[in-house]
Order: sequence, then C-alpha cells, then structure tokens
Amino acid sequence: MELLKHWKEIVSVVLAGQKSSIHCSVASVDSNGLPNVTPIGTVFLRDNATGYYFDTFTSQLAKNIETNPNICLMAVNTKSSYWFKSLLKGRFATPPGVRLYGTVGELREATAAEKQTIEKRIKPTRWMKGSQLIWSDFTHVRDIQFTHFRPVQYPQMMAHLWND
Repeated sequence: MELLKHWKEIVSVVLAGQKSSIHCSVASVDSNGLPNVTPIGTVFLRDNATGYYFDTFTSQLAKNIETNPNICLMAVNTKSSYWFKSLLKGRFATPPGVRLYGTVGELREATAAEKQTIEKRIKPTRWMKGSQLIWSDFTHVRDIQFTHFRPVQYPQMMAHLWND
C-alpha cells in the first residue's frame, strides 16, 4: 500500500492510539541484533510522511539508532469502548492500529514550534507532580522519515478498510 495515499488515515490512527494509550511503541534493533521496544509519548507526525519525537528517556533507542537507524513505530487504539463496540458489531469502524517503518535522524535542538507543540500536549497535566518530574525538560528531538506502513490486521472485521 502506498504511504502517501493513506497518510491522512495513518495520522488519524496514530492519534487515536496516542490518545488511548498515551504513547506509541518504537521498535529498534541493537548492534547484536536484539530487539528493543520503547514507549514514547512525544511522537508527532507532519503532513509529509515524516515526524519527530522528543528524545528524552530513550537511552536504549538512542544507542540502537547509532548503529541501525531503522525503526518501526506502532500505534494501537486501546480504548476499551472502541474494542467493545467493534467486537459487538463484528466490524471495526476505523483501523485499530498501524505500523510505520522508517529511519531516525540525528539528535537536534527542538524548534520553538516543536516546543510549543509539546507544551500544548502536556498542559492539562502540568500542575501534577509526576508531570513536572518527567515532562519538564524537552529540548531535543529526532526526525523520522517514514518509508512504508503495514496496518494492524483483523481481516474478517476490517475488509472494508485500507482499500487501495
């Protein structure tokens, strides 16, 4: 399936996954070939099949991409009411999840616009102690260039989705 053709739908699926799970899972491989999955709540997608994430609390991912910049980002809508309705009807109204494949770029300083975007996301929780402890020092990002995607599939319940 063509990435750009489905990009708007992909973005919608990723946003639903982030909203329900508060993160995306990013898989990478270390220099010994061992896989690692990192939950990242600060992934943002752009309109051109690219994205970025704030590189905070991602030490193993950062090490892995030094030797292999290839990643797989997965987002799944985990909202229980979404799954209940889908299972009850025997049909997903929207795609339940998506895997995005791409490469991660070098660490760079976040732009003012990127910092505003993360501030907007964390604003509702800024008053909480935990939020202040883990979401107060976002300064650097890594860009992601996506190359292709693969939907999370449950064929009997989603034959009407992702049609080319």
